[in-house]
Amino acid sequence: MKKTDPQAITTTPAHFARPESPWMTATILALAAIAAMLAIYQQTVLSTIAIWERSETFAHGFLIVPISLYLIWTRRKSLAGISPRPDFRGLAVLAGLGFGWLLSDAGSVLVVAQYCLVAMIPVAVWTLLGAQVARAIAFPLGFLFFAVPAGEFLIPHMMNFTADFVVAALQLTGIPVYREGTFFTIPSGQWSVVEGCSGLRYLIASVTLGSLYAYLTYRSTKRRLIFAALSLVVPVLANGLRAYMIVMIAHLSDMKLALGVDHLIYGWVFFGIVMMLLFLIGAYWREDLGESSSAGVPVNRAGTAAPARTFFVAGIAFITVAALWPAYATYLDSRPFKTRGLAIQLPDSVNGWIKQENPLSDWQPHYVGPDAYTMQTYRKNGMAVSVYVGYYRTQRQGAELINSQNYMVMQKHPVWSNVGETRRVVSLRGEKETIQQSLLRAPGKRLLVWSWNSLASIFTVNPYLAKLLLAKARILGQHDDGAAIIIGSPYEDTPEPAELALNEFIQDALPAIQESIVHVSRQ
Repeated sequence: MKKTDPQAITTTPAHFARPESPWMTATILALAAIAAMLAIYQQTVLSTIAIWERSETFAHGFLIVPISLYLIWTRRKSLAGISPRPDFRGLAVLAGLGFGWLLSDAGSVLVVAQYCLVAMIPVAVWTLLGAQVARAIAFPLGFLFFAVPAGEFLIPHMMNFTADFVVAALQLTGIPVYREGTFFTIPSGQWSVVEGCSGLRYLIASVTLGSLYAYLTYRSTKRRLIFAALSLVVPVLANGLRAYMIVMIAHLSDMKLALGVDHLIYGWVFFGIVMMLLFLIGAYWREDLGESSSAGVPVNRAGTAAPARTFFVAGIAFITVAALWPAYATYLDSRPFKTRGLAIQLPDSVNGWIKQENPLSDWQPHYVGPDAYTMQTYRKNGMAVSVYVGYYRTQRQGAELINSQNYMVMQKHPVWSNVGETRRVVSLRGEKETIQQSLLRAPGKRLLVWSWNSLASIFTVNPYLAKLLLAKARILGQHDDGAAIIIGSPYEDTPEPAELALNEFIQDALPAIQESIVHVSRQ
């Protein structure tokens, strides 16, 4: 009888060593099912990769999948003690995520569609390998969510916070400050908080690294959550301090330092120092994660392994349910909608307002891809109002009514600046409605601008409600059309005269504007 080397037995996980082990079949089928799912949702996958490629803020997305795979590999010994078993309950969750993806795709909410797709990967593991396997690699699977290029909606809020922080710090320092929105002036020069100064890049990098560090360094959930929270709060405060320091360096150097490229270099160096200190402090309470932490994970021994055909059935069921929603989306996209040759015609006169040949100013809102648009100027009794109407026949990438690239003034515009946005309630069609109010400034010119969206008979400035209404109409096979209505009036010292002009124009001309939108929708 041949002697067996005991070391060889202990170094090979039992379940992987047995020829009848279900792990080989289960793993191959799970990977194949996930690959098939990604191929089915390839447009969402490609849109994610495209954002990684063009945006420095989200370039880290290329590293997320390799890191997640490595973390799963480090759990291989724990996984060897679990017998994979398909769990068909995951199909119900997959169906819910698929509907969420369809709703997001119909409403052109790309980031939500991307989140739904990423969430399908843990559900695939749950469905095809079982809940115990999914729990054993919960963090590596959850880490995949950092691959989604999300967070741009935070930029305006972070810009305002940074401006608040810097202005407050300058005032505490004794430096006089005059502020308009995110623009402020001190005796040595003028400054503005733009998108690059919002700190979003720092925040995303910090949360991603902080979460990974917490997982690798701690075992207790409490410590992991505390450190993750710190990695969320610290970069926001650090970015405000960074911006203040840059302004002070420039101020004290008579505007010779901390400008241009130095601005960016100082920012990243400071951020690197802050993160290093955060990690050093966090290391003081470290409790490095080892395989022993998985001892509490319940396991199924080899005797409870599922037969191979069960894995095949689960794989086919998973792919079938996953494919339903893109199939319906393809059907919706195949419907013919006229998007070329559309035109909006506003009346030459309406209730005393006379259309002018010369524009009110050289300003025009930045809206991407409208199927039809017009901008006209009207005058009445010394009052002047400009009107922009942008019409979208059907929502699609690059031509959406609700889009982060639709705004009153683009960042770093050579002439115009948006020095403040608020929401206010005005009377539209005799009912109180909320609109967006913007204060625009150029050398020697100021404009008060009111804007809102028109979807069928609903006026709204809520982007979530607008997206939901558009998605609902599209899924039900209806026209998901809508329009942006933007009116502006000049003012000098205070905006009150412009408010009166805009109010009167709304009462007199809004029905005619709505009729023009209805007319183009029927073309």
